[in-house]
Amino acid sequence: MQLSDNSRGILAMVAAVGFFSLMDALMKLLAASYPPMQVAAMRGMASLPLVCCYVLWQRETASLLWVRWPLHLMRGIMGVVMLSLFAYGLQTLTLTDAYAISFIAPLLITLLAIPFLNEKATPTHWLCLCGGLVGVWIAMKPSGAAMFSTGALAILGASVCYAASAVTGRVLSRTDTSSSLVFWMTLLMAAGAGALAAPDWQTLSPDHWPLIIGLGVTGFLGQLTITQAFRYGQAATVAPFEYSALVWGAGLDWMLWQTLPVGRTLLGAAIIIACGVYLIRAIHKPVPKLQT
Repeated sequence: MQLSDNSRGILAMVAAVGFFSLMDALMKLLAASYPPMQVAAMRGMASLPLVCCYVLWQRETASLLWVRWPLHLMRGIMGVVMLSLFAYGLQTLTLTDAYAISFIAPLLITLLAIPFLNEKATPTHWLCLCGGLVGVWIAMKPSGAAMFSTGALAILGASVCYAASAVTGRVLSRTDTSSSLVFWMTLLMAAGAGALAAPDWQTLSPDHWPLIIGLGVTGFLGQLTITQAFRYGQAATVAPFEYSALVWGAGLDWMLWQTLPVGRTLLGAAIIIACGVYLIRAIHKPVPKLQT
């Protein structure tokens, strides 16, 4: 039986989320031994050879030079900050907690699209954003100082950078190829994070090389499959499956660290997911045709 385009898109999105979840788990393992900036650099460096092979395979090397450099540089800087903050947050948070907070990113993307992509703001936008912020507040342990833990705030900052990078990527996709977006983002993250991590760079343990290789492979495959997801499927159908990261995160937390999510994490995640799915459906709801 042949799958429809939306079915292929959904399967690709679930696979992409799985690859990124494995990548995040490897980052968390490495963050226990290396500074966050070095982990961010290793993420870019490990993926770069695979990205180069992909660009050569696609025969799109010529497209790498004719790009909008200022936006690529801005996106690269945001990528470095995003990965560094995320690696820092994973030092103290479980994957499930980190994902619950980071689920605010799709709502922030929608909000940033209003001024930068000329999309119209509606009461639904603001209602869902406020609901999502309530979900984040619950997921960030609303109990005094714990709510403002450095780990939780780092993940929140990483989510803001991710949202800004995604909107910048949408702007760039109007003129630049997908290969150029992936290549320059990966290269700039590797070079930028590597330069910042150089003064405190720690010698890599031979035991960690399998983790680093896995980091590069999962990051590359995640980027490839998420591109295919939005190529085949409609955004309104495919995007909500990004929230399957919560399942991946909970499973990896249990398998690797023997931890399970607590009630406030699941409650906060549920509120954020509900707001995100409702917003996506409301935006892409078809207008009924008048019967004549």
